Amino acid sequence: MQNNLFHNQVAIVTGAGIGIGFEVAKQLASQGAKVILNDVDINLAHASALQIRKVGGICEAFGGDISEISIIEEIVKFTVSTFGKLDILIANTGITTFGDFFDYQPESMQKLLQVNLFGTFFLTQAAAKQMVLQAHGGSILLTSSVTGKIAHKYLAAYGMTKAGIDQLAKNLIIDLAPHQININTIVPGATLTERTLEDDEYIKTWSKITPSGRPSTIQDIAQASLFLVSPLSRQITGQNLVVDGGWTSVGVSPY
Repeated sequence: MQNNLFHNQVAIVTGAGIGIGFEVAKQLASQGAKVILNDVDINLAHASALQIRKVGGICEAFGGDISEISIIEEIVKFTVSTFGKLDILIANTGITTFGDFFDYQPESMQKLLQVNLFGTFFLTQAAAKQMVLQAHGGSILLTSSVTGKIAHKYLAAYGMTKAGIDQLAKNLIIDLAPHQININTIVPGATLTERTLEDDEYIKTWSKITPSGRPSTIQDIAQASLFLVSPLSRQITGQNLVVDGGWTSVGVSPY
């Protein structure tokens, strides 16, 4: 995509201290967007925003737990007070809880639902309300997962929340399309992040079972994400874009 594709656009990216979220925020800023970078770790949010500013991007940090209503309201207000408007929301915040179905505990489910579903739903609502108020449209992207589309061991609860996020994007076209707001999900498969690279076998395992011959990089996910919130994709809405090198088409288990 050309430079300055997002000139004069204002974006919120949540869960962006590291990994996919940080790469998305960095690429948005490099393409001309003014970015509010959120992470639950306030110090990490500020450090990551500083990294983006050091290479010429416009980026401000906002630390806080985006699954809390008060923080959701504050980040939208902060964005508008800082940059004057809100054009793009990338709701990337999410947690993963692993567990055998027969042993999975209620407290794990409660936190998972609070962050992945409650937080995503109400952040989307708050951002959309601001975009409607501005009356010039906007773009929303939610982060899902291939585990919401294909069974994966120990991730029944997590996959359930991601399937819910996919359905949320499909359903909200009814509410958002009349206001020229498009909404989609990005659906990453196996991706090389700080967390997954802690597994010494991760690259070898996923390279063997992925048709493209490798797991995705954070750059792969970020580039697809930018397309979905760019002017190039305004007629694309209610879609779930899988970025996994073809893995969901074959569904070979890593176990």
